[in-house]
This record gives sequence, structure tokens and C-alpha cells, in this order.
Amino acid sequence: MGLASLMGTTIEYYDFFVYGTAAALVFGQVFFPNSNPLTATLLSLATFGVAFVARPLGGIIFGHLGDRVGRKAALVTTLLMMGVATVAIGLVPSYGAIGIAAPILLVVLRFVQGIALGGEYGGAVLMTVEHSPPGKRGFYSSWVQTGAQFGLIIANVVYLVVGSAMGDDAFLSWGWRIPFWVSSLLVILGLMIRLRLEESPEFKALKESNDILPAPVLVVFRHHMKEVLLIAGAAVGNSVTFYAATVFGLSYGATKGFSRNEMLVIIIVAAAWVIAASIFVGAQSDRFGRKPIFIVGNLAIAATVFGWMKAIDTGNQAVVLIAYLVLLTGYSMTWGTIGVFFAEAFQGAVRYTGLSLGFTIGVIVGGAVTPLVLTTLVADTSSAMPVVLWVAGSTILSALCAIPMRQIDDGVGGLGTTPSRTGRTAPHL
Repeated sequence: MGLASLMGTTIEYYDFFVYGTAAALVFGQVFFPNSNPLTATLLSLATFGVAFVARPLGGIIFGHLGDRVGRKAALVTTLLMMGVATVAIGLVPSYGAIGIAAPILLVVLRFVQGIALGGEYGGAVLMTVEHSPPGKRGFYSSWVQTGAQFGLIIANVVYLVVGSAMGDDAFLSWGWRIPFWVSSLLVILGLMIRLRLEESPEFKALKESNDILPAPVLVVFRHHMKEVLLIAGAAVGNSVTFYAATVFGLSYGATKGFSRNEMLVIIIVAAAWVIAASIFVGAQSDRFGRKPIFIVGNLAIAATVFGWMKAIDTGNQAVVLIAYLVLLTGYSMTWGTIGVFFAEAFQGAVRYTGLSLGFTIGVIVGGAVTPLVLTTLVADTSSAMPVVLWVAGSTILSALCAIPMRQIDDGVGGLGTTPSRTGRTAPHL
């Protein structure tokens, strides 16, 4: 089950990050050619942020579907939506061909991607957590978390291969579209896997006990907003760090003399490190608890982000790679625990909705504007300090939000599937 969820999540994140890579590297020239280079980059990164605005909507829509109809139905639908939108982006004509309609189509399709990913994350985590044996949820859920890094690696490898196989002119003309078209093959594979999945045993138990709520989102708004807001705050630092390191770091590295391929190689190696570290951390969370590891990870990011920025300024690829590995060690401590940590804040009848809504709100605050804001700050100040303060401040905020968060259990017992009609569990919530 963990492998099936991982593969589906990898495909969805591949689709999502193919766009982020293209936004950092080519979209400014393809869809905003009449702007100066900085403005074109900012406009391109702004379209990247559109998906984050859509993610809470996806969390509500698919949270309702997942808590009412089932986790499996929601996951199949999100994968299909993401795949269709991604392939369609690869077919959008350039600004030179259809004018202003090109960036408009780009924004619409990016919005659809955001809705799909907003519903994907919570369902993938829950299908794994709710299938996992007691005492192993941290380990198995960490594999789902690494789907983001696997997706990022595959997206960057595809860009690396395509970019190396053709000249810059051909890449800007049509080569950038190939990674989007590759998505069609991946989605077919993902659908074959997800259609064979068994429904979550905890959701089956909810149906059998007639404890499915008619409007889980209303229950969340009425009775669980404290948990949702704490999760949102706790998710901010993780999201800021990831998009600072991948999207902003990619474009910022180019201003310091790194080639496109040099930065892609750094990010690929760093993502592989995050995969290994996150799985290790997830397993350790089953022994030592989610919260302490999550908090320490956020504080570690705050302590190392200055060194990461100064390393990029050196223009030395080896130094930058080491700085990425150090920064992302702290990130791995948060990413390897975040899924199960947040899932354990809710009981089964509202878990999909509550987890998805809280996480996607945090991602909006942390991820939607981070590449755009950091690029603007660096351009305006020519200093690393605004970036350092932005990242460090967000991770400290997340550590503070995690402190009062309570979990339904200690990570060893069952999650609990029998709610009251309000969706609360007594007495520990």
C-alpha cells in the first residue's frame, strides 16, 4: 500500500514540479517575451503561485469526497485531473502565436493542477497511515512523503536530458514541452495502480458503523478550526524551505553564474538525500514521537539558511551542494514526520478534510509567494539577509505552532474510527 501511494504521489508531484522548473527556466521568455528579464521571471513565478491559491479549494472538494465516498475515489480523480492539465500545458501555444490568450490558458490550467494536488496529498497520506500497523505509521507514511522528492528528481532529470540533447533555441521553441507530454504515460501507469487499491480499512469501518458525516467540512469549520490553523502554521516553514531551495534557488543560482544543468544536478542530488533522510526520520518518529523531531527540524533550518545563501554566492558548485545537504537535513526532519503528525490530529470521519484544509492553507502562506518574494527581495536589496529572515522566521513560526498541537494517540495505538456526530473524539480532543 505504501508503494502504491508513493507511485501515485510521485506522478502527481512530477506534474506539479515540471511546471515549477519550466516557470523558473523558460516561461518568462515563452509567455512574457515583451517584458525585461526580471519582470518576465517574476510574472512566470506568479503563475507558479496560482496553483497554491487553488489548493485549499481542492482540499475542501476532495476532502468531502474522501470523507464521504472514500479515499480511493478521491485519489483516482485527483490523478486524472492533474495528468490532463499537465499534458494540456504542454500544448499551450506561445505568446508569439496567440498573444495574451497564452498566459491566460497557462493560469487556468495551473489552477486545475492546484485543485488536484490540494486533494491528492491528504488522501495519499491517509491511505498509507490507515493501512499501516500500529507502531509503523511514521515509517510507512514517510515513503509517501518522498513522492514529492521522487517527482522533483524525475522532473529535473527529464529537463536535464532534454536540455542536454538540444540547443537552447530548440529547447525554448518546443523542447520544454516534452516533460509535460511525458506525463501522459505516467498518468496511465498511476491509474492502473490506483484502480487496484483496496479502500482504507478505517474508512470501511466508518461506513459499516454508519458514522459517515453528511457534511464533514462543516464539522471541521465548527469544531476543528483550532487544529486546522495550528496545522497551517506548522506547515508554513516546511513549504517555504522547499520552494526556496528548489524554485527560488534554481533561478537565483543562475544569477550567480551557474548554468541551468549545474543547478539541476545540485537539486537532484539534494532531493535524493531528502528521500533517504526522510525515511530514516519517519522510522525514528515511531520510537521518539513526531512532535520533537518536527520542532527540532524547523529550528535546524533556521540555523542553517544563512550558510546556504552565502554558499550560492560563492559560485562554487561543490560548496553549494554541501550547503543544500545541510539545509535539507533539517527539512527532512520536518518532511519525514509531517504527514503522520498532521493526520493524527483528527479522527477518521473528518481526517481527510481536516488534514487537507490545514496543510493546503499552510502551503499557500508558505509556498505560493516564496519564489516571487525572495526573487524580488534579492533584486531590490542585493543582500542575502531578507531571504534568511524570511525562511528562518517561517520555520520558527512553524515550531511554535507545533508545540500546542495534540494528537489522537501517541503513534502506537489505533487512530480511532468511531466519532460522535460532530466528528469529535472524547476525551482527548
